[in-house]
Amino acid sequence: MFSKRFEKKAFKAAVKDNVKTLYRKTIDEATPQQLFQAVSYAVKDVIIDDWIETQKRYDETDAKTVYYMSMEFLMGRALGNNLINMTAYKDVKEALEEMNIDLNVIEDQEPDAALGNGGLGRLAACFLDSLATLNYPAYGCGIRYRYGMFKQKIKDGYQVEVPDNWLKEGNPFEIRREEYAKEVRFGGNIRFEKDPVTGKDKFIQENYESVMAVPYDMPIVGYGNHVVNTLRVWDAKPITDFKLDEFDRGNYHKAVEQENLAKLIVDVLYPNDNHYSGKELRLKQQYFFISASLQALIEKYKKKHGDIRKLYEKVVIQMNGKLQARPVLIQTIQSWQRHLRNGQSTCSQNYFHVFTRLYRRLIVVS
Repeated sequence: MFSKRFEKKAFKAAVKDNVKTLYRKTIDEATPQQLFQAVSYAVKDVIIDDWIETQKRYDETDAKTVYYMSMEFLMGRALGNNLINMTAYKDVKEALEEMNIDLNVIEDQEPDAALGNGGLGRLAACFLDSLATLNYPAYGCGIRYRYGMFKQKIKDGYQVEVPDNWLKEGNPFEIRREEYAKEVRFGGNIRFEKDPVTGKDKFIQENYESVMAVPYDMPIVGYGNHVVNTLRVWDAKPITDFKLDEFDRGNYHKAVEQENLAKLIVDVLYPNDNHYSGKELRLKQQYFFISASLQALIEKYKKKHGDIRKLYEKVVIQMNGKLQARPVLIQTIQSWQRHLRNGQSTCSQNYFHVFTRLYRRLIVVS
């Protein structure tokens, strides 16, 4: 048994309570999809105990952390994978059979998370599983795609591509973390000025577009060791949902332009890039999640460490992506160099030292 907290009687009661609370139904009335949701929430409840303990231990030991950044994570179905890694698959199967529920049937209700497509995505997923199993502190960082790639259908003997709406029923294993949302800015220009009081250099970005990056955390369960790491995927939300003044003036497209920008960034994995708009969108996607992830990791570091020059002692960044992702990461880190210099008195030569040390700890898998 994976955990003393994971007891058959308590688990069965949790499944029943979830069906009642989520759907106002009894077990006998619930559909297979509803049973899948109820069982998944019961399993997640057990996982969260170890998730909290794992992160608490990392914080107490101030552990050096790997941030694995990837455009895609081909994770597979979470329910069965989590039960296997918890070494609880057999026990849960028996508990559900006592409730006249077939675990194999409800497993088939879970769609594959459309966060990845092929080899790079599967490599990223296996890497995260291995890090958790080997007890390495790690975060996976990516994008919460709404449609992923596509679903395949055969019509009149030909393959037809249709959107894969994998979030239609919700994802019971994710947790929205609105409190860690970050603003990501695109374009504009940088204006330089001297602070008249402190004499420090200030870099001010103007005339930019921006979206809010909102993280969703998913548990990565290590095999049989009570370790739970985190896959953090970022959703994009508009800074301003709706511009009523523009709408009233008849500028209907401008009234929702921020919402449309946010929606485009996270709609599809690998949008068609055989035209300029597609190339620009891919670049924005890469910049979006890397910028948000770097903001989060630096903010976390500064809670315990006052000297940003030693960032490389607590952070390792691994990049899983194609060649075009590398300059985006470097560009983003350079923008952070400017940002950090605004608020601290350390000279530019020292920050150059910090980021060259961090670059040397940057591993790119392609």
